[in-house]
Order: sequence, then structure tokens, then C-alpha cells
Amino acid sequence: MIPFVVKRALAAIAALAFTTFSLATAAFAQDYPKRPITMIVPFAAGGTSDVIARTVAEQMGIALGQTIVIENVAGAGGSTALARASRAEPDGYTIAIGNAGTNAATYTIYPKLPFTPESFVPIAMVAKTFGIIALRKDFPAKDLKEFIAYAKANPGKINLGHAGVGSSNYLICKSFVTAAGIDATLVGYRGAAPALTDAVGSQIDGVCDAAASVSQSINEKLVRGLVVGSTVRLATLPELPTSAEAGLPDFEAQGWNGLFAPKGTPPAVIAKLNAAARTAVGTDAVKKRFADLSTVAPDDNEHTPELLQQLVTRDVEKYRKMLADDAKQ
Repeated sequence: MIPFVVKRALAAIAALAFTTFSLATAAFAQDYPKRPITMIVPFAAGGTSDVIARTVAEQMGIALGQTIVIENVAGAGGSTALARASRAEPDGYTIAIGNAGTNAATYTIYPKLPFTPESFVPIAMVAKTFGIIALRKDFPAKDLKEFIAYAKANPGKINLGHAGVGSSNYLICKSFVTAAGIDATLVGYRGAAPALTDAVGSQIDGVCDAAASVSQSINEKLVRGLVVGSTVRLATLPELPTSAEAGLPDFEAQGWNGLFAPKGTPPAVIAKLNAAARTAVGTDAVKKRFADLSTVAPDDNEHTPELLQQLVTRDVEKYRKMLADDAKQ
């Protein structure tokens, strides 16, 4: 049995240690950031996550008074990048951008990952995205009805590219073929950009992509938009029908992009990053770029770390059910 005097001494030591740690953390956060910050993007340059990351990072850097350097780490549907981010020092100098694919679906598809949802601290949601199915410009079907009829007449012969198993683009593909009731071959790439390049070159039949990265190619008639998984038409693609208008209301593809830090990052640092993210998405520069990309900034009440955590928790369960057959043992 520990004497009362010893207990009081131990308690005092613990309190002093906690106070010292808290003061040190507060001082660190007050001076943060003192050097450039790395933002890890889980896909190749040019894709949706990359474009959004670069747009937001530039303005966040201005708000923080430091440059935010983009590091593209492609592979395994984003899990290679997330593994790298989870091992980073939790000091606020390494953060990552993720989505429902990289930060939710991946736990079902790759059940033996070296990280879990608890390996990350949410910072803020920074964008809401809309999924599109686009076809090579010489594909024989002219609309969604013709495409589904063609796919059913040619099971397994249509190739749709995506940014890798577990990516948000993969989820767009899965949602689409499930809603359409078709058998299509889903081809994974190390990012959305190389998949789109092959669709433009007619190496594959089409892509499952976000409006942020495919809209320009559709407008330039390099590929042909088939349908957008949204409840309203996009301003940048006014002629592209919504899933309901095209006769496939069950196809829903509205996603999110958020920023995450390694577990253990001080709350005061998270607060600084959150404030910078809020400032960034509220700037005219980001609003204009997002508008050009058919991407939407979060509402004022959607910037909190708590809201992003809720999205992750919801989507982990959602895709555990949807992707059970894709789990790799």
C-alpha cells in the first residue's frame, strides 16, 4: 500500500508534468508554422484530389504565412499515401488530403492496412465533389439508355477506368454499375489523370471521375459526358443530364475531400490548420477555381473537424456493406 504522502507527491509530479507539457504544446502551437508544410496527395498529379489540394494549399499557405508543398504519393487506391502520412511526426508539418475512398472504403478493400481510422485526426472538409461517367468520344452509344443496352448485350467487354481500387473514382464506378445492373470491367490506374488520358486516346471505353478533373475534357470534346450522379445539373456542364433525368435515379455520386493529420497532432495546431482551411475556401480565388471545376466549398457549418469525423464514420460503415465482395484477404 502506497503511503498518503507518497501518493500526494506522485500526484504533484504528474500535475507538474502535465502543466509543463501543456505549456510546451501551447508555445509550440503559438510559433507554428516555422517552416513549409507538406500536404500528401494520395494520387498522381492532375486528378481531382490533386487539383483540389493545390487550389486549397496555395491559399492556406498564405493564411499561415508558410508554403504548403504538395507531395503526390500514388498507389493502392491511396493507401500507400495514407500509410506514409500515418507514420509522419505529429507536429503539423505533414498533413494529407483524403476522401471517402482513401479514408473510409479502403478499410474494407484492404483489411490488413498498417493504419486505422484512429490513426488520423480530422482537420476540415474542404470540398464537395460530383461524380461523372464519361466515354471515349467514338463510343457507339449516344446516351445512357443506349449505353446500358450496349453493356447488357456485351457483358464484361466495356472497360471503365478509375484512380485505383479504394479511390473515390472507384466508388463512382461501383455505384454506377450496381445501379445500372451491368457487367463492366473496372480498370485501376495510379490516379485519375492517367485513366482520363487513356479514355481520350480510346485505349479504354470510359472513366468514372469527378467533375473537377473531367469537366474540361468534356467541354473540349476530348471525351463525351454520359451522366452526372447529382440531383442538379452542373453549371460547367449544363447539357449533361443528372442520373434521375437520364433514367437512373439510384446512381448517386456526391463526395467530399478533407484534410487529415497524424494521430497525436496537438489540438492547437489542428485549430490553426482548420482556421487556415476555412479562410482558404472562403477566398475568391478558391471559389472561382472551384466553380470552374464544378466543385462546391463546404457550408459555414461544415468546416469543423467533428463534421469530417462524422463523414468518415458514416462512410466506413456504408462501404463496408457495399464493398464486402472486394475485400482482399
